[in-house]
Amino acid sequence: MVTWIGETVTSDVGWGHLEELVDVGNRMAGSDGEREAAELTRDALENVGARDARLETFDIQGWTRGESSVAAGDVDLDCIALPRSPSGTASAELVDLGYGLPEEYEETDLEGKVVMVRSDIPSYYDRYVHRREKYYHAVTNGAAAFVYRNHVEGCLPPTGSVGTADDPIGDVPAVGVSSEVGARLARRFDGEEVTVSVEADIREATSQNVHAELGPDTDGRVLVTSHVDAHDIAEGALDNGAGTAMVVELANALAKREDELETRVEFVAYGAEEVGLVGSAHHAETTDHDSITAIVNNDGVVRGRTLSMTTHGFPALAEAAETVAERFGHPIETIPRLGPHSDHWPFVQWGVPGYHVMSTSEEVGRGWGHTFADTLDKLDRRDLPEQAILLTELVVHLASEDVEIPHRPPDELVADLEAQNLAEGMRITGDWPYDD
Repeated sequence: MVTWIGETVTSDVGWGHLEELVDVGNRMAGSDGEREAAELTRDALENVGARDARLETFDIQGWTRGESSVAAGDVDLDCIALPRSPSGTASAELVDLGYGLPEEYEETDLEGKVVMVRSDIPSYYDRYVHRREKYYHAVTNGAAAFVYRNHVEGCLPPTGSVGTADDPIGDVPAVGVSSEVGARLARRFDGEEVTVSVEADIREATSQNVHAELGPDTDGRVLVTSHVDAHDIAEGALDNGAGTAMVVELANALAKREDELETRVEFVAYGAEEVGLVGSAHHAETTDHDSITAIVNNDGVVRGRTLSMTTHGFPALAEAAETVAERFGHPIETIPRLGPHSDHWPFVQWGVPGYHVMSTSEEVGRGWGHTFADTLDKLDRRDLPEQAILLTELVVHLASEDVEIPHRPPDELVADLEAQNLAEGMRITGDWPYDD
């Protein structure tokens, strides 16, 4: 054990790959940069010893950012378009809806209005309300345009996609504005006419998933995943270059322990996550769910020192994480609730055991993520190998023939989504996959 731990601590494989990813530039879904990042990841997995490293392509709805603006009074305020916003212009009364909680939409006349909401939720609220849910509440209530106001200070307008799986392009123009611009709009122009304009190039495109394997050629497999795409406005270091770097570092460490693997381990770096989990949905639609022992999805790792794992109501996943934590005397936070955002979800929603692996944080929302400030300097290099040691041990443990992680019936997931007040949001965003 000492040898592989020492080699992981001193390895520069993962961090070196992270630097390559952030230096690509634009890794937006469907872009040349996303393809380049996928090719770099394929080559990195092959270089550390994983076999059958390859790309699998699929079609997506392409979207390229053009000009956007918010005009209020006699000033034009800084903003950026939300990916998959339609092109268009809307001039109407601005309604500052605060946090944009579901009940706030019900209490306000939004027909034909420009709706502005914050990107966070209040501390008293019982769940996170996703950006897309806030957008589609606005659409359903007749809004003419949508303004998404960052709660993180620093003149950072947030990005993040709209659209649904069936209708990838949203219904009304949508932009992100900084906390400061949002404060100015709320103070000076709430109830006044503003104009929101978005230009975008909307076309067909292709993306790709990266696959590679280690371990015996068994029918069962453990998936170790991330997403390689990022928003076009920043380096995408936190979201999710670090997750893909972790996948490469785990492959590097597991290659040294391959004789301990009793189940095949498949590494997958998904494309097009940021525009609706398209890559992982494609994979979930084309693979045998019964063959998957567990999913270890890395999306939000390395942002802090301590790992946080959402376990989606699978007690055996929590037990496995706690076993590793005790073995190393290192804390791992486990969260039993469901988390229907990120690339584990297209599998977990049908009962496949899956972790969403992140780092603990006291922040609400993404912090620097989805802004211009998602850059390499926000990460501490020491956190990557430390977390890689724990996750390597976890994967070896999950791949053991002695470890059994039962799948869950989908109706149990439905009941949990209802009980945890998540179903409403999934229905309005078009993400509800079940027959009611």
